[in-house]
Amino acid sequence: MIQVNIKCPKCGKSLMDEEHKIDEHPSVGLIIELKNRRGWVRLSSLYGSYNLESEFLIPEGEVVCFFCPFCESDLAGPRKCEKCDAVMIPLKFFDGGVVEICSRKGCKKHLIEFENLENELKAFYNAYPLFFKPK
Repeated sequence: MIQVNIKCPKCGKSLMDEEHKIDEHPSVGLIIELKNRRGWVRLSSLYGSYNLESEFLIPEGEVVCFFCPFCESDLAGPRKCEKCDAVMIPLKFFDGGVVEICSRKGCKKHLIEFENLENELKAFYNAYPLFFKPK
């Protein structure tokens, strides 16, 4: 699995939490809101891992609102999940590009998108060279 480094798409601050590891890697720290209750959530930074820790239990199937812990911006994006119709949450890679995760607990839909494909894909390959060795 690839460990990704994520920043807020609104303020640009790092969302990586070096002190709280999940899957033995720094987690992605965010604020969540569910039924007027706010708290922290830490997501695995390994692309493809769905492991997380949260301040309170998130029931399976619930749609959660995500916020930046620094600028407190709502991180909901314009795209809806193709699997379950919940809002997708776009988070930026430090090296360019966006990873989008579904806001519904238990939905496994996510995707990676590059705005400037050539430049950002090159930066992505440079950031993760062990996973993209030529044959």
